[in-house]
Amino acid sequence: MNKNEKFVITINRELGSGGRTVGRKLAEKLGVAFYDKVLIKALEEKYKLTVEEIERLKGSKKNWFSDFKRVLSIGPAITSNYSQQLRGDGSSSLTTEEMFKAETEILKGIAEEESCVLAGRSGFFVFRNHPNHLSILIQASMPYRVERLCRKQGLCEEEARKIIDQVDKMRENYVKKYTDTSRYDTRNYDVVITMDGLSEEYVADLILDYFNQRCRETGSFLPTNG
Repeated sequence: MNKNEKFVITINRELGSGGRTVGRKLAEKLGVAFYDKVLIKALEEKYKLTVEEIERLKGSKKNWFSDFKRVLSIGPAITSNYSQQLRGDGSSSLTTEEMFKAETEILKGIAEEESCVLAGRSGFFVFRNHPNHLSILIQASMPYRVERLCRKQGLCEEEARKIIDQVDKMRENYVKKYTDTSRYDTRNYDVVITMDGLSEEYVADLILDYFNQRCRETGSFLPTNG
């Protein structure tokens, strides 16, 4: 990998694992933007983006996503505000094939514009052939996930387990339907991390260390905070 060229780090995560927090912290350490599924879905739903509309934007201007971001004033506020409206980690239903295609184009547009960290269901697949891509899977044991979800969302254990089961099935069905693989297939990732006993800060630093090691192959790396 080369930090002097546009890079993309994708993070797939299990609900309740803390993967989104890890992604946000990692982006802060790298000094790049962080985007998650909630934001992408907000763009799709609020602005009714379709593949045809995105193609029109791309055809009219080379830096279409840069202009798009400026018009919409995309930033942390959109992510946090929209997140508060969603239950169960921002996942409620399977998208249609049209939405999947639009989401893919949005993700590619983000990566073409800037280096970034992306947390989303299909990132590992969308960027599987990207020359400067690092793919991460964040997972955790069920007790860890349940406890974290109860603490973060004020749920009882039964409610947390029900939501986790629903989201796990939905995400696996989504990945199988649109990528013809399983999100649990470790061959889709460069790094797989289990969160039990680890803090989000530590894991973000761990990924940063790995990123730096990969960058050393090209003589390009970032300092860690350690």
